[in-house]
Amino acid sequence: MGVFSGLGEKLNHIFSKLTKKGKLTELEIKNAMREVRVALLEADVNFMVAKDFIAKVTEKAIGEDILKSLTPGQQVIKIVRDELVELMGGTNAKLGVASTPPTVILMCGLQGAGKTTMCSKLAFNLKKQGKKPLLVACDIYRPAAIEQLKIGAKNADVQFFSEGTINPAKIAKDAVDYAKKYALDTVIIDTAGRLHIDETLMAELVEIKKATNPTEILLTIDAMLGQDAVNVAKEFDEKLEITGTIITKLDGDTRGGVALSVKAVTGKPIKFCGVGEKIGDLEPFYPDRMASRILGMGDVLTLIEKAQEAVSEEEMKKVEENIRKNTFTFDDFLVQFEQIKKMGNLTDLISMIPGVAGKIKDVDIDEKKLTKYKAIIQSMTKEERQNPDLIKASQKKRIAQGSASTIQEVNQLMKQFEQSKQMIKNLSGRNMQKMFGRKINF
Repeated sequence: MGVFSGLGEKLNHIFSKLTKKGKLTELEIKNAMREVRVALLEADVNFMVAKDFIAKVTEKAIGEDILKSLTPGQQVIKIVRDELVELMGGTNAKLGVASTPPTVILMCGLQGAGKTTMCSKLAFNLKKQGKKPLLVACDIYRPAAIEQLKIGAKNADVQFFSEGTINPAKIAKDAVDYAKKYALDTVIIDTAGRLHIDETLMAELVEIKKATNPTEILLTIDAMLGQDAVNVAKEFDEKLEITGTIITKLDGDTRGGVALSVKAVTGKPIKFCGVGEKIGDLEPFYPDRMASRILGMGDVLTLIEKAQEAVSEEEMKKVEENIRKNTFTFDDFLVQFEQIKKMGNLTDLISMIPGVAGKIKDVDIDEKKLTKYKAIIQSMTKEERQNPDLIKASQKKRIAQGSASTIQEVNQLMKQFEQSKQMIKNLSGRNMQKMFGRKINF
């Protein structure tokens, strides 16, 4: 399941009925908006947020210029998209940077929201941007929390700071002093969570806030909490004055309504969203891109960014050379698999492609097949990978046995390979440049 896949399917169904009609009446629009309201509530969008959203969309959609338009259905979808963008914050909200280093980011949230993991992901994300983060262990109560953050720091390849189980505010202050001493420009403080909000938790967080004067106070929210998550965000904001939120588990089988509600309820932007379990599975939150994904319009910009991260300059040059020479081997095909794996979940990637996004439920995506294909290629000899014409019936039998596959699966791979080879031949330099944002000369 992709991000907001359930809500997206329902909205696409509602709007498909509108776009089939040449003209729309005010009654037809109002009926459609009632269906949209139900879809939003079923996706766990806050009741008042859904009510206000529908009121705004309806007011704009029943305007005379829409009703008389030649494409009223498309106009209504555009209004819904624009209002969704506005609802989620309008534009991407970047992290603040302190005028005098270090920038202090105080991370807070309930226990189980994924806060400690998110600290490591954020550190990894910032390090990729050239920052020098320090991860600070201030969750002194939860068993193994300090060790978990230490492992996270190692995975992110950033520095780690801990003083055991002494006063958390003192640990945080000492960490900021440490960062100044060793020229570390960003301090990320992992704090304790509770199963629910209580005075002790809030008092401790306020104390850490006073001791460190953070630039950012980010609340980690579990998308699967639904309506409760919005109430949690409101309470944290009232006590701590949060500067933004990070939504976790948006990749799971979640209704996602919290992402549509939290900005409207707290007035604070969503800055990041967690989209997987790997340390790199953290994306900046772009309201316009998310709105397009919800409505099945794809998200080409995020797809391009993922491709640019996955494909190195060296690999691009090799592709360029192969295109020029009109050659494409199984070794190249294997590199493609690795690049796709680096880019993330295959279903989510396909959901970002315009035109495919709304039909994602009809696309048969078997990620295990990629692993199987990789095993088949690795069972070939070096010569066979370089020259697939050498692979005849006897070789296929040997390759199938070596990769625990069937001859039919080997044939399927050969067919996929030929199709990819043809696609590479047909690919122009302009398309490659557009996809990867790098100049390719032919």
